[in-house]
Amino acid sequence: MKYLGILLFVLVVTSCQSQTKKKQVLVNYDQPFKDYWFAGQAEINAYELKQSRYGSVRPGEAVLIFVTEDFSKKKQVKLDDPAASHTAQKVLKLNFIKKFRTGIYPYSMMESVFTPLDLAGQTTKLTMSSQEWCGHVYAQLNRRNGYFDVKGYSYFEKEGDVSAQIKAALLEDEIWNIIKLNPNLLPLGKHNMVPALFATRMNHKGLEAEPVELELKTVDGLQHYTMAYASGSRVVTIYFESKFPHKITGWKETEYADNGQTHTTSARLKATRLLDYWNKNKNEDRPWYDSLQLGNY
Repeated sequence: MKYLGILLFVLVVTSCQSQTKKKQVLVNYDQPFKDYWFAGQAEINAYELKQSRYGSVRPGEAVLIFVTEDFSKKKQVKLDDPAASHTAQKVLKLNFIKKFRTGIYPYSMMESVFTPLDLAGQTTKLTMSSQEWCGHVYAQLNRRNGYFDVKGYSYFEKEGDVSAQIKAALLEDEIWNIIKLNPNLLPLGKHNMVPALFATRMNHKGLEAEPVELELKTVDGLQHYTMAYASGSRVVTIYFESKFPHKITGWKETEYADNGQTHTTSARLKATRLLDYWNKNKNEDRPWYDSLQLGNY
């Protein structure tokens, strides 16, 4: 199979707002929010995944794990001792995992998104890795002084090792965290947005902000948040409940190829658990995994 560049970080990303400067909006720390997110547990969501790849839809599974943790503003890593740090901040972390097979070989993909609780839409750090039998790639974005410091590593010759700086912009990958923090903070209308790193990796595209139309509407009691890229290449819709904690029930991603073909990826929620999974690492804890209805992709 032929691969083009995945992480060609050579284009300058424009600002995240096309018309107005983004306002800093605090998340409402009401009691239900505190009871849910500061209880020492993670929200684990397991999905049935239908992943489009190489012109066919592949069965698989996806997991969205949301958890709050103490994060270093300076080092942009999880703090071992928050009380000893002057740069501690609370973030909502999303670990987004996809697993599926293409023919004989499997894919394992993961993103981590770190969004400050007190400022949705200002994600501090984003990482992505993808592994399959040909090799693996890795990308990392760190927000500093209005820019993203970008690192990219790949086994592909045309990608190589990349180090660049691009102007900070709205990230498709942070939308999941904004939904969980407060859907009222979701950006609407015309914006510029950096597409999801999963998408840029799988479509072999460079990383750049693109014009997008953002819409939120209610359909059959569910909230539908749609991101339609002006190029006509992708439309992504995330489905979630309007009631706190805004459970994400699934999503649909449609890609429109230059040859006129349409490729659709979708996911449907199977199970949700609140769990301190980091303490569930013994053999006798396997029933917790089974309760999420996860397979062996």
